[in-house]
Amino acid sequence: MGLHLDLALRHDLHMRYVILLFALLLAACQPASDASDPLAGTDARDGFLSLHVDAGSGKVFATLPAPDEDGVMLEAIHTARLTSGLGSNPVGLDRGWGDPGKVVLFRQRGDRVVLEQPNLRYRADPGNPLEARAVAESFAPSFLAAFDIVDGGTTIDLTDFLRSDILGLGQYLKDAGQGSFTVRDDRTLIDTDNVLSFPDNAEFDVFFTLETDDPGREVETTAANGRTATLVQHHSFVRLPDDGYEPLLSDPRAAAIEQVHYDYSAPLSAPIETRLARRYRLQKDADGNTIKPIVVYIDGGAPEPIRSALVEGAQWWGEAFAAAGFPDGYRVEILPEGIHPLDVRYTVVQWVHRQTRGWSYGGGVSDPRTGEMLKGHVNLGSLRVRQDRMIFEGLLGADKTGTGEADDPVQLALMRIRQLSAHEVGHALGFMHNFAGSSDGKASVMDYPAMDVRLVDGELDLSNVYGVGIGEWDIVTTQWLYGEYDTREDRNAVLEAAYGRGLSYVADSDGRGPGTGHPDGSVWDNGEDAVQTLRDVMAVRAFALERFGTNSLPQGWNQADLNAALVPIYLYHRYQTAAAAKSIGGMRFDYGPNGEAMEAEIVEPSVQREALRAVLETLDPEALDLPDSVLAKLTPRLGSFSFADNDRELFRATAHPAFDVTAAADTAADLTFGALLHPQRLARLAEFHRRDPANPGLDEVMATIRETVLAPGLDGRTGEIAFAVRARLAAHLFALLESDTSATVKASANETIDRLASALSRSDDPRNEWLASQLYAARSGRGPFQIQVSDAPALPPGSPIGAQ
Repeated sequence: MGLHLDLALRHDLHMRYVILLFALLLAACQPASDASDPLAGTDARDGFLSLHVDAGSGKVFATLPAPDEDGVMLEAIHTARLTSGLGSNPVGLDRGWGDPGKVVLFRQRGDRVVLEQPNLRYRADPGNPLEARAVAESFAPSFLAAFDIVDGGTTIDLTDFLRSDILGLGQYLKDAGQGSFTVRDDRTLIDTDNVLSFPDNAEFDVFFTLETDDPGREVETTAANGRTATLVQHHSFVRLPDDGYEPLLSDPRAAAIEQVHYDYSAPLSAPIETRLARRYRLQKDADGNTIKPIVVYIDGGAPEPIRSALVEGAQWWGEAFAAAGFPDGYRVEILPEGIHPLDVRYTVVQWVHRQTRGWSYGGGVSDPRTGEMLKGHVNLGSLRVRQDRMIFEGLLGADKTGTGEADDPVQLALMRIRQLSAHEVGHALGFMHNFAGSSDGKASVMDYPAMDVRLVDGELDLSNVYGVGIGEWDIVTTQWLYGEYDTREDRNAVLEAAYGRGLSYVADSDGRGPGTGHPDGSVWDNGEDAVQTLRDVMAVRAFALERFGTNSLPQGWNQADLNAALVPIYLYHRYQTAAAAKSIGGMRFDYGPNGEAMEAEIVEPSVQREALRAVLETLDPEALDLPDSVLAKLTPRLGSFSFADNDRELFRATAHPAFDVTAAADTAADLTFGALLHPQRLARLAEFHRRDPANPGLDEVMATIRETVLAPGLDGRTGEIAFAVRARLAAHLFALLESDTSATVKASANETIDRLASALSRSDDPRNEWLASQLYAARSGRGPFQIQVSDAPALPPGSPIGAQ
């Protein structure tokens, strides 16, 4: 029995040996290239990059040109963006979001190829090689990737680089408080169907998966799986533009988006900072026709009638280009099907969806060396137009919604969409914001326009609700940026003439923040006289709130939705309040060159005092109250476990299920005090009063605020509101003591706290006595300052239309 088993075992081993030998002989007969040629069986895709795609393994190879004497095989512009995003406005990472482009080099170093980003922020004249070398060796470049040469020639494997976190998505999510994410290599895959190579560019899509065990709220509510998010990361490699483009030195008065670098070969008497205006290349042929017009493509994913409104608003810029001498240099079309929206050959306006409304923004890809724009890209949030419609329904009622008439909230919202399209396309064309546009009679679509609704003869007047068409300022800046001139002096004469006609420019840094001091530069405001406009806005607000009710929503909506519709009407004054406050401690100026800039002008003392009175009127408890007829309609909404964070659009439900007017008033008061008692504003008041005692000083302003807030009684219907305003003032005064501001401002805040506490302590109302005790305790260091609501009830997010 054992002998038979041994013989059988030997026979089995012999047969296995024969089979193995046969397999080896068969393999030896196969072509040698299968084992040694990494490109065997790949799909060749020729173009700017000679690509080879292996759909089975998901690998992408590139065959580069032979290296030059410095080892450089290819120089290009690289940019990365998101083909598909997260869908969260608070986080970002939208569809279409990405970087503006960088120059990269494929350089052979030994038996490897390095993808190198030279440091173009610091430069020197290349005509002096030693000087250029000194600068290059003083500031670090970046090696972005290293590749093995896979074929003994010039072919590299791009796969790992394409699958890398080039946009820093993991760190981005961590910084946004959304968790510690890791890239899942097993689920990060190149989309081989979207590896495209064209004569001047190559495009790649990559499924990019990130995962965490501690997801933040935004990822949990937007990604299909709360712990895992798969985005699509897009890479573009672009041929460097030729030398036919002439860089344009910027002018601070022109509101051009700039490409900034430092030129260390500049003469000792000249600045080293060099600012180039970012623009497209527009040139004419011998017959005067534009060689390569700017074409803006609108995302076909935007539904009608929004799509047509986007096209119409973008087309407004045609008038400006005609004025600049290029009547055929600009046009707008619908993006053809099959075109990748991130393909650098196309300037695209994308329609972007998010869970909550938020920002729209415009930018694109440019050549960092010269500022030449290669691709414009605009992201338009889809929910903003719905917010507009809701605001108009809150002001006018919803009876006309969908009728197509002039006062149809849908039609009015589409008017804003046209402006938004023109505004964001303006950024893609190279233009900065101009927050003086509203003060100059709607002179620019690059301002943030508030809906201009006026109360005339007891009715709301919509005849001026939004501007139509491009503004005078926009024509001027297009002429400066794109017009053809013989000399820089001729070009700048366009700006000088515009300023001579009374046009002005206020940049982001001087118009956006609540503490900024230019009286003509604000966001979401209207009118040449910001103070009078605030009073007009308060009148419109009161008119709308008195009539607010079930007619403020279209049929078919839930009555609880009135809570969301109320918010922008109750806070209808918030941006005009900030605009009026800028006259208090305000100063006019411009950005002209040395010897030509206007002298800084402090706002007239009488105007400052009138502005203070108007801003303090927004704290009137009567104005902050709501009629019972409105409150009776504000029923609570049904909670949702899936999208509970939608409550961010509402006032905080401190008295649930009832609407808490006192909490809403506290939020409104917080906005007013945030503008009025901003440390920069108070420091300017002190400085301007020092220069001229005719200007209102800190003591006067603080006394006026204190007396105004203490004037209303605490009895009756509005007593709790008046008390909430006092408590909120106290909180802002203590915040000043903790802020990084001057000793003068802190001393004034300290004195105001003492005077406020003294006045409150003399009251026989227990609420005033309690607040005084809190003030004294905090002042003596016996405890932290605590008030009725230690933090102001959360402000619902976003501007009337959102921030841009």
